Amino acid sequence: METKEGNGGFEEYFDWRGQKADPKKHGGMKAASLACVVEVLENMVFLSNATNFVAYFTETMHYTISEAANMVTNFIGTSFLLTIFGGYIGDSFFTRFRTFVVFCVIELLGIILLTVQAHDTRLQPALQEKPSSSQAAVLFSGLYAIAIGVGGIKATLPAHGADQSDHSKQRSISSFFNWFFFSLCIGGLLSSTIMIWIEENRGWNWSFKISVAVLGVALCIFIAGFPIYRFKRPGGSPITRIFKVFASASRNRKVSSGLALINDEVEERSHKKFRFLDKALFDDTISGVQVKETRTFLGLLPIFASTIMMNCCLAQLQTFSVEQGSIMNRKLNNFQIPTQSLTVFPLMVMLASIPIFEHVARSFKNKNHSIFDPLKRIGLGLALASASMAVAATVEFKRREAAENGNTLSVFWLGWQYLLLGVSDMLTLEGMLEFFYSESPDSMKSICTALSWCSTSMGYFLSSLLVSIINSITGRLGHEWLGGHNLNHNRLDLFYTMLCILNFLNMLNYIYWARKY
Repeated sequence: METKEGNGGFEEYFDWRGQKADPKKHGGMKAASLACVVEVLENMVFLSNATNFVAYFTETMHYTISEAANMVTNFIGTSFLLTIFGGYIGDSFFTRFRTFVVFCVIELLGIILLTVQAHDTRLQPALQEKPSSSQAAVLFSGLYAIAIGVGGIKATLPAHGADQSDHSKQRSISSFFNWFFFSLCIGGLLSSTIMIWIEENRGWNWSFKISVAVLGVALCIFIAGFPIYRFKRPGGSPITRIFKVFASASRNRKVSSGLALINDEVEERSHKKFRFLDKALFDDTISGVQVKETRTFLGLLPIFASTIMMNCCLAQLQTFSVEQGSIMNRKLNNFQIPTQSLTVFPLMVMLASIPIFEHVARSFKNKNHSIFDPLKRIGLGLALASASMAVAATVEFKRREAAENGNTLSVFWLGWQYLLLGVSDMLTLEGMLEFFYSESPDSMKSICTALSWCSTSMGYFLSSLLVSIINSITGRLGHEWLGGHNLNHNRLDLFYTMLCILNFLNMLNYIYWARKY
């Protein structure tokens, strides 16, 4: 069993009867693999809907391109931001198993609501009209019920799966996260092929109905593992302890002392940072371990903040890149390629690379190879994000130029930005998950790992903010870069160029903090 700092000893697992878990009967590879299977199905549902929401909002609900793009980025951003809330519930009140079930049901209800709206024309706006207040209320109720559900699922499913792994072997935990990411990619591949084809050829009614069925199956599979799972009792949220440390340090800020935080058991790399937190130790209810974990958490934040801009670039694949592809030549012989299916190529690369990485990691498990350093993988991912935006700007310039001459560029030109951003996402997200999990205190593994999802959330919100700011500024100058329904009249190429420059500056900022860490 693993120890948990701040909770006074060993934190035991228990079985479904509430008794101490038997390692021979509960947990293990079989139980952990169920989490991976569920992730395939859940991520397929989430990504297939999120990817095509722009088209649904513009074609069926009659929002403008920029409005639809912001709605999608806000939806995805909210979904990942709510992982903090889901993690808080799972750590403080419910087991992770129960939290997953509750939030999965909420997501299921949201999809059912959108299914009803897609089927009933009375809940849709008339041709060339915006949605009424009641129609918009149905849309946003379903949309954000899904977001709440996704937030809880993303927070609890990987942690629940890791709980089933052998915690006496770090390699077992690392291997689980690698295969969990592999399952995430499988779900993405299914959403980019089967689900996208259904949406393009059979309509939204079928897509939403299949989503309801698939998520229902995922919930049943997860619940079926109940007898073989092992569980952890809720032990209090690290967020609560962090706030207590800050409150105590604030109350005692005027107290002068030479008090130092001493802890011989845990080596502290950044013991000279955030010394003001030591003031909290004058409060008898605050322990040195709580101050130390707060200090460690603060030390991770610059790395977290430096990855947000990359996720802002990633947001473009779900928004403007989809709109680009919809007006490009998508024919391959007699087959019309859905734009969203361009993600298949980077997903195939990622799916092939994960087993290779696992094999190489096992081969060199007793050697120190810096190429596997998560900070270096994150840095490479940020560099690829800048390159992808440079490529995207060039392709969009060529596309507009061809459109002005009455020609249509092949949709395959978008493949390069999909490939570069896809590999960038793999390197950055995998690197973040490993880095935050490895560097965090034992009692803060869940909350620190959730920073990876929060970075994605902040990136999508930043994308929405930048679109609004750019439209506001350029509108005053005479022509909005991203306004209206026609991309041929917009300046998406200049927006991509700006993202390239901002991400390059952000990469330099990341290098500074990574080297300092």
